[in-house]
Amino acid sequence: MSGVLRVGNASGFYGDRFTAWREMLDGGELDVLTGDYLAELTMLILGRDRLRDPDLGYARTFLRQLEDCLGTALDRGVRIVTNAGGLHPAGLAAAIGALADRLGLAVRVGHVEGDALPRPDALTANAYLGAFGIAACLDAGADVVVTGRVTDASLAVGPAIARFGWGRDDLDALAGATVAGHLIECGAQVTGGNFSFFTELPDGGHRPGFPIAEIHPDGSSVLTKHPGTGGAVTVETVTAQLLYEVGGPDYLGPDVVTRLDTVRLRPDGPDRVRVDGVRGTPPPATLKVGVNNLGGFRNSMTFVLCGLDIPAKATLVRGQVEAAVGTDGLEFTLARTDHVDAVDTETASALLHVHLRDGDRARAGRAFSAAAVELALASYPGCTLTTLPGDATPYGVFTADAVPQADVPHLAVLPDGTRVSIPPPPQTVAPAVAQTVAHRAVRTVADPTTPVVPTGSAPAAGPTRRGPLGELVGARSGDKGGDANLGVWARTDATWGWLREWLTVARLADLLPETTALTVERHELPNLRAVNFVIRGLLGAGVAASTRFDPQAKALGELLRARLVDLPAIPAGPPAAGPDAAGRPDTAAAPGTAPGPGTAPGPEGSVGEGDG
Repeated sequence: MSGVLRVGNASGFYGDRFTAWREMLDGGELDVLTGDYLAELTMLILGRDRLRDPDLGYARTFLRQLEDCLGTALDRGVRIVTNAGGLHPAGLAAAIGALADRLGLAVRVGHVEGDALPRPDALTANAYLGAFGIAACLDAGADVVVTGRVTDASLAVGPAIARFGWGRDDLDALAGATVAGHLIECGAQVTGGNFSFFTELPDGGHRPGFPIAEIHPDGSSVLTKHPGTGGAVTVETVTAQLLYEVGGPDYLGPDVVTRLDTVRLRPDGPDRVRVDGVRGTPPPATLKVGVNNLGGFRNSMTFVLCGLDIPAKATLVRGQVEAAVGTDGLEFTLARTDHVDAVDTETASALLHVHLRDGDRARAGRAFSAAAVELALASYPGCTLTTLPGDATPYGVFTADAVPQADVPHLAVLPDGTRVSIPPPPQTVAPAVAQTVAHRAVRTVADPTTPVVPTGSAPAAGPTRRGPLGELVGARSGDKGGDANLGVWARTDATWGWLREWLTVARLADLLPETTALTVERHELPNLRAVNFVIRGLLGAGVAASTRFDPQAKALGELLRARLVDLPAIPAGPPAAGPDAAGRPDTAAAPGTAPGPGTAPGPEGSVGEGDG
């Protein structure tokens, strides 16, 4: 079937803007409206819900949102696809049917299941399914399709398969739609949300609209948004989202491996960016499995250390707390937020964060927090804490596994109740091949023994000026289980030539010392004028267990951009290629070269991208 498929998105996570569904339906023409609710942390939350009540396990917020707009979607012929089913897609599908009955509406609901795997050793274990189950439900006439754990991009790829009749061997089209799905999956992040250069947005980034992907029969797309909504869609906002929570150039999925180094971005008018040139190769034979377990209990207390002798005060507190509760599971982090010769208490103070994790709820609970409070009159001068004593809370541990695609019972449950088995791809790549065949990306490991080039030196001759790195580059970062990714893009061709040579793994370790002892992969994406770093183990056992100040690494890119370095004497912007039709930068680069297999992120042979 010809034509363009207009896919909007109204949710990037469980807790996103409640009114976005109504805004997207009322804002303009759509064919499909998607909603992404699942992240690794969300699956843990839903798992705990289902322990309390087996009828739960789905995103209940979605039902409240749907109550306000289901009738509108049906009247306008907009089909709804969402992964809000979480751990219980059949339960949410039944609840939607009951909601429709109460509203006096006739709705056809299909759902996708089979992702939940029997793992007695886990709280939840869910395989990342692909898009063909969604397509089967839509082909059968579903108005609403509910899934559990599918890849985020599948919410857009499934409707494209149904509209255009793609088969398993239409790899380039599937890859193009995967890029479109990845770009809109995190809602307003592609329309100016969390954008490095937010001050350049027309409305200063106050209320960005939600995105639309106009997908074409060949898999190419145009990213845009409804007229009159906030934010902007430019090559740079699209670049930022394209770099979010990815690994190397090979973006693994259950239906296709998408070659991110072939993506081309070009302006296509005001708030329109064309995405084309995307190539795809066969997927691996295995699926990524997200496994959540309860790791124990944790608690935190924060001491305020004001004025002089900050390190000595922190040492005193450490010794006192360890003497009171023991050393096992304790973690101390001193944040030097204090300023010299400050004129008020807040700016003169540092914060000592004390965390305790333990399998014993009693030890991690009041025994710990009360021991901290008891020091109030018996510790350093000016002793005070930021909170009252509290009980411990459970925390989860996320790990990634892999399972053969053929072992997962991918099922589409059609609106009439018919259960259709979705077979695995007929052509796959062996995990070992997907892992080991070389490609143009650079893979390196940070070695603490390797000399680090000081940030104050420039790699090439020429005038320099001291300033924050972010004057010349943008960045976007996020979490991938216990790992973090950090994408950095240059705003001009001249800056890209410098950045490509200058920002090595060694220099990253100099700028971000916490990466020095970790395994770091560096990948180049020349079409985007970008390098992407995957930092293994930065987030420990995942966001639910992390005590890091920035547990999801969302601010890691902005930390890097704030570092002072010797910049080349290159204009900061706008990019030299000239403005687009909306007066915003055109950062299009040369087309990519032919694709090939490469290094796969995650566990060996695993499939499934990170979460929004």
